[in-house]
Amino acid sequence: MINRFFEKLKDPRERKLFAAIVGGKTLGLGLCLLLMFLASFYFSSASKVHAQTASPSAVQTTASPSASPSPTTEASPAPAATPAPNPPYVNPVNTMWVLVTAFLVFFMQAGFMFLEAGFARTREAINVMLEGVVDTCLCGILFYAWGFAAMFGHGNGFIGWGDGNGHTWFFLQNLPDTYESTGVATIAIFLFQFAFADTCSTITSGAMVGRTGFWGDLWYSLGVSGFIYPIFGHWAWGPDGWLNAIPFWKTAFHDFAGSTVVHTIGGMIALAGAIVLGPRLGRTFKRDGGGPMPAHNLLIASVGAIILWFGWYGFNPGSTLSAMDYLGVARVATNTTLAACAGGLLALFYVYPRTKKWDCGMCLNGLLAGLVAITCPCYWVSPFGAIMIGAVAGVVVVWGTDLLEWLRIDDPCGAWPVHGAAGMWGTYSLGLFATGQFGASTPTGADTSSVVKGLFYGGGIDQLVAQFIGNTCIGVGVFVVAMALMYAVKATGTLRVSEEGELEGLDLHEHGAEAYPEAVIAHNGRTAAVPVEASAAAYPTTA
Repeated sequence: MINRFFEKLKDPRERKLFAAIVGGKTLGLGLCLLLMFLASFYFSSASKVHAQTASPSAVQTTASPSASPSPTTEASPAPAATPAPNPPYVNPVNTMWVLVTAFLVFFMQAGFMFLEAGFARTREAINVMLEGVVDTCLCGILFYAWGFAAMFGHGNGFIGWGDGNGHTWFFLQNLPDTYESTGVATIAIFLFQFAFADTCSTITSGAMVGRTGFWGDLWYSLGVSGFIYPIFGHWAWGPDGWLNAIPFWKTAFHDFAGSTVVHTIGGMIALAGAIVLGPRLGRTFKRDGGGPMPAHNLLIASVGAIILWFGWYGFNPGSTLSAMDYLGVARVATNTTLAACAGGLLALFYVYPRTKKWDCGMCLNGLLAGLVAITCPCYWVSPFGAIMIGAVAGVVVVWGTDLLEWLRIDDPCGAWPVHGAAGMWGTYSLGLFATGQFGASTPTGADTSSVVKGLFYGGGIDQLVAQFIGNTCIGVGVFVVAMALMYAVKATGTLRVSEEGELEGLDLHEHGAEAYPEAVIAHNGRTAAVPVEASAAAYPTTA
């Protein structure tokens, strides 16, 4: 490859083209860095002005107790103030908010099924649909049995199990009425987090479409939903997870709604599955003169992507766990929208020069990458920051797709570029774009006593380093365990279907049914309607 490159440079036209490409990219990178510097300077200056204008009142407030000291009476410590109980309507309202958003997140399963079936081939559409349904059912039972206790129970820094007083939460036993300090019914938190766990499991299947045996899917789903997701998720979201107070770093890791906990975990498991499975039969990569296999139905894939976008309004705003923090909910929803818009547009325009075609599939994955990226920082960034985060994610997903193509890893739906790569970027972006204005949601509003501030807003690199530590530890740990899981399932002989079964199509081979029984789907992609009674004879010609 290197020799070919130098041979091409001997041609003056090739040298001119190379100089134009490198110069253009360098100029673009320089402009991006300049924009980031100017934005950082502007916002940090605004923050300093705000702090200076606020300081006089703060000085007066702190100085007032000592303005009239008593010369005769020795000061005694004031008794600690007892926090006032929440008004009686707060917990019911917040519980209903969490339940409604849980329903939205659950509806994302329909989006995943549409998206993956659309990106798949006609002969595996039913397989994709059934995997989505069965993974949901299996995840629900596993999360009920021990997943919720392992992830959200007290225990140690690596795994939970109960209330910390000797009572386990397995099978939802011994649960308190409300979870921790949220005031939300614990059983509602279970339902909300089950929908998140189901999302993680479904992400995995996107990279394994078209050649995974159904028994193999059941076995690896057992490992993902029952063990990998709840255990590694506890590290960041458990009440005593070690990333809440990193022992060797001064700043805690933050992941508001799951760029790392849901998407990086799902993306890394998907990558492991795609590596262990190997590419689909007939898949030729660009390095070998081929390219990705075309999606069979971008119509339903597009609908699936928009359903996912809609479900994200439960995913991110619902993670406030508080309808009373109405400003935070509105900010999160707005940031979610803007990041998706920027991601879709950037991916679309970034790939257009390659083929001079408007790529629908890449646009869909771009907007999903924007949604994945904003999931971590959505509460702590501004709308402008959300646009920047989504825009970068739209490029990251293209680079991730190119990387897998170069490595000859077959990921039919782009699960790792969308969820793994964009999830990593979104997690890191908090350490860059957090404005330093926002802290945490509370049952009655927002708490700004401790805020999150990123590098571009004068916060230094502390938060960025914490984000890197958390994402790297979880991502690498999950990938290693997932590789072991996939090889273990492969050893059973159930992970991949036989060559004959894959050529026949998973729908017929595994399920004895066809998604399009009234049409002959030829290998060249053309369809022709045939009488229903003749469709059985057409099955062997299915693509």
